[in-house]
Amino acid sequence: MKFFLILFLFLLPFQAQAKQSFDAWLKTFKARAAQQGISQSTLTLALANISPNMRVIELDGNQPSAKWTFAKYRNKIVDPVRIKKGREMYQKHYKALKQTEAKYGVPAEIIVALWGVESNFGVNTGGFDVIPALATLAWDGRREKLFTDELIAALKIIDAGHVTHNNMKGSWAGAMGQCQFMPSSFMRLAQDGNGDGKKDIWGTEEDVFASAANYLSKSGWQSGYRWGREVVIPKNFPKNLEGMDVKKPLSFWQKSGVRLPGGGKLPQSDNISASLIAPDGIGGDAFLAYDNFRVIMKWNRSTYFATSVGLIADQIAR
Repeated sequence: MKFFLILFLFLLPFQAQAKQSFDAWLKTFKARAAQQGISQSTLTLALANISPNMRVIELDGNQPSAKWTFAKYRNKIVDPVRIKKGREMYQKHYKALKQTEAKYGVPAEIIVALWGVESNFGVNTGGFDVIPALATLAWDGRREKLFTDELIAALKIIDAGHVTHNNMKGSWAGAMGQCQFMPSSFMRLAQDGNGDGKKDIWGTEEDVFASAANYLSKSGWQSGYRWGREVVIPKNFPKNLEGMDVKKPLSFWQKSGVRLPGGGKLPQSDNISASLIAPDGIGGDAFLAYDNFRVIMKWNRSTYFATSVGLIADQIAR
């Protein structure tokens, strides 16, 4: 026991020194960023006088573990205020939304619903400066490669002139703008919706709409098809039929007793397959999830999120 205590005390100084100082890390990172082609002017401006943001480290280490029920989540997200605002935004930006829909094949109401869930229609985009936040996470080391790559991508966005470092705002984890793209997603999928030469997902709604639609389109959105629909299931419905791993034609679900709310029959189409999901288990809310539901889950891998986006979109389109 004494041996292990001595060994533990002996190792403590080495463990304390194992983490590189932020200044030393930053010097090494700047050299790497320059090798990636990022200009010296961008490096000087964006990385001047930055220091670790301890609030970012705190949030990264204390992410909530308690799981809400879907009923609670739905009540908070698919609420009358958000739906009302969504309808107002749909009408306000109708021309731009319909142009986006025509170009990318993604329904305008889905775009607006995503916008509403991600940032409350641009109101809540996150109050963190993205560059210091990503630098903090890259230096802290828990997910060093991920956040180093994201920081490089963020600097490339600044270098390309899409946004200044002062205006690059986002969440503590680096999700940016009104559609909450990570920098790497921005690099792959952001669009210049209004043709001004910039991809401004912070302040230009046309760019937000086009970028969101492009994300879903490139993820496999099938034009002309729904995301899914709410349904009712019979009592004692087999639990082994619930879940995204089970995918059957609508005719199968009809024969299994699945019905529209109110008792109506499901649409008769063997060309459409769906999974039946009950986020709170059999006896709670139930939904048929089509292929486009899976596309929304490529945006956010949460059945709660994807279902809420679909429900809000349905209400906006009414």
